[in-house]
Amino acid sequence: MRFITQRRRFSDLSEQEVLALAISSEEDDAQIYRTYASRLRHDYPATAAVFDGMAEEEDGHRGQLITLHRERFGETIPLIRREHVAGYYARRPIWLVENLGLDRIREEAEGMEREAERFYTMAAQRTSDAATRDLLGRLAQAEAGHQTTASELEKAHLSGAEKEDENASAHRQFVLTYVQPGLAGLMDGSVSTLAPIFATAFATQDTHTTFLVGLAASVGAGISMGFTEAASDDGELSGRGSPAKRGFASGIMTAVGGLGHALPYLIPHFWTATITAFFVVFIELWAIVWIQNRYMDTPFMRATFQVVLGGALVFAAGVLIGGG
Repeated sequence: MRFITQRRRFSDLSEQEVLALAISSEEDDAQIYRTYASRLRHDYPATAAVFDGMAEEEDGHRGQLITLHRERFGETIPLIRREHVAGYYARRPIWLVENLGLDRIREEAEGMEREAERFYTMAAQRTSDAATRDLLGRLAQAEAGHQTTASELEKAHLSGAEKEDENASAHRQFVLTYVQPGLAGLMDGSVSTLAPIFATAFATQDTHTTFLVGLAASVGAGISMGFTEAASDDGELSGRGSPAKRGFASGIMTAVGGLGHALPYLIPHFWTATITAFFVVFIELWAIVWIQNRYMDTPFMRATFQVVLGGALVFAAGVLIGGG
């Protein structure tokens, strides 16, 4: 609370402080773009070149603002940053966005420029001081110019073919890092837990016991699949990405797959719980078919045959064993 009360309101800033704030903001944005470029350079060199150009453009505008400050206020620039001003647009910490996909990073950069332009435009409209209004208008025009420059840089460095190649590479990486291990986990969790859960259900007809068995099987399978996926491949040679990300994707989806038809047994009535679990299993299996068809390019009929037949066999085994 103390930190919040010590923040200055934008309306209380002097023209010199507004200019100093713009200078520090341009410096921060240039560093963000350079971080994006560094992160993308190995896999997406054309997009990295775009961000290098945007960083240089931010440096150029910062230089112009410093020159303006020197002409109007002298050499000493006040130390004021975004976090010092209440209501000023903020940037998300770089570690929250550096692991995002290629399209998401591009969208983040576009949003940065829009936010800055909108803020300066609105601020200029709210002030009655002619000099301040002129200064804020210049800053808004500079940010609008950034967006134009970004488009020009993209045309210069990122041709249609290069953009398609990078998008295809980003999609392939997403599939390898998240979809493939997540799908394997969902299949394992949904199918492998069918037998123990429904065997327990028909053997005991006790919903509480069935739920506990399903919970244990799902969580245990999730932990096992997560560690197995993470330890099986460090991603360096295969290019499948971070083992931690793959492990979390596989482990979480394994647990979700099992819990889907375990949770209905929180319902006290046995047949109501069992019929609900049947319905959940049906949804799970068709979700797997859809994911295989959508992301893995598996023909729909082939995916249907593999998943539904396999799930039906495991389900039947559980019912027969439990009923016997």
